[in-house]
Amino acid sequence: MAQEPAVPPTPPVPLAALLTREELALRQIAGPPADQVAVHWAQTSEMSDPYPYLLGGELLLTAGVHIPEAAGSGTYFDDYVARIVAAGGAALGFGVAPVHDTVPRALVAACETYGLPLVEVPPRTTFAAVARAVWRLMAEARTAELRRVAEAQRSLAAAASRPDPVPSVLRKLAALLGGRAALYGPGGAEASAAGREPAEGADAALAQLARFVTDRASSTATETVGGTRLAVYALGAGPQGLVLGVAAPDREPGDHTVASLAAVLLALLTGERHRAADPGPAADRTSALVRLLLGAAPAQVAPLLAGGGPGYVVHARPAGRAPGPDAAAAAALGAALGSDLVDVAGEVVRVIVPDGPEPAPRPHWTLGVSAPAGPAEWPAADAQAARALARARATRTPLVRHGARPVLADLVPAGEAAAHARAVLAPLAAHPALTETLLTWLSLHGNWDRTAVALSVHRNTVRQRVARCAALLKTDLDDPDVRMELWFALRHR
Repeated sequence: MAQEPAVPPTPPVPLAALLTREELALRQIAGPPADQVAVHWAQTSEMSDPYPYLLGGELLLTAGVHIPEAAGSGTYFDDYVARIVAAGGAALGFGVAPVHDTVPRALVAACETYGLPLVEVPPRTTFAAVARAVWRLMAEARTAELRRVAEAQRSLAAAASRPDPVPSVLRKLAALLGGRAALYGPGGAEASAAGREPAEGADAALAQLARFVTDRASSTATETVGGTRLAVYALGAGPQGLVLGVAAPDREPGDHTVASLAAVLLALLTGERHRAADPGPAADRTSALVRLLLGAAPAQVAPLLAGGGPGYVVHARPAGRAPGPDAAAAAALGAALGSDLVDVAGEVVRVIVPDGPEPAPRPHWTLGVSAPAGPAEWPAADAQAARALARARATRTPLVRHGARPVLADLVPAGEAAAHARAVLAPLAAHPALTETLLTWLSLHGNWDRTAVALSVHRNTVRQRVARCAALLKTDLDDPDVRMELWFALRHR
């Protein structure tokens, strides 16, 4: 069974666009039509079984070095193509010369059987040129998407400033998506709508999808009905919250981002009405701000902002290679988690989720969640969430929770532990980057790749820093006793 490709956060390249590049002279000789195939990257491999090295969505390039002489009389090509399809490969590019004068007929037949597009790469076209063309097309598509999103953001903001902001935003969103935008109240009742009527059955399905996110306390949901793409976005938590629904016949790059921007605007616009009807929360926030400015301790004003019960601190970063969060994306995440206590700190969004259920994974985000904590414990919970987020990114896990439990280190008095840590780590005191790298590397059991991901550096940089740590500390980092002592010191520095 084919796996779901772990594709990057950039628009895919249609294989047809690659075939139209005259300088490449590529020719498709098997498989489904090129306009139905999306390529997310290009990779060269001469492995007879490339499955372990593919992430999915690749145009796999090969010159056939791996093909044995008797391959045409057995099942070699069927097995080879089946493994590429199982890994989620998008297409196969076969380079003619210097190994093979033509594309093997058995390979063409296998690609037809398994529905894998097969592209002939002529002798004068290098694989590097093909890969460069893929990256250029992806960059052009990404630039076009960002430009479209920026223009949509400006037009939606202008619509929100009109005297009738909610209908204006719905009309503008419907025009941007080329479909229909509707606002649903409790129970899935349509409160306002704009744009053309969707295909038969899609209207009812959209209302049902709106009821689904309300009943399940979810933030978004999608579905396809009769070729129409449906998506809904919760504008607030709880069964009385409003829901934005959109229906569009086609899905263009950036549509989800445009709809999410509109959802944030509508949540703010409709939220103003709730605050006008119930000024209590706003008054509490103003009172808390005044008390802080006049010298009150944070723990004293926290109950005004979030009640006195335990809650959670969440650290979040956009998943994959997505750009850093902006205020709109952070607000949308806070709304999805049921809180408007949101702070954007560089590439990390911090959210305090008071008096609510445990935060659940959110699409397109990587989350680190603290242990339950009251207002007085939030600074410690903030550190827990930061460590949990680093581990989530390193292990490519959507959400990691802090798992607090008693440990042997708790038997050592804090002052003595800190003094010991300073003595052990003194050679690294002037090198914060080395200290951080060593801590992350040890927390991930010496895994170079995961440490590189967690620190956003190259794995060779991790190796160089760890080697430098070993030299400065004059110790053997392969010794488990040494690692244990350093881990203790790093945790109590």
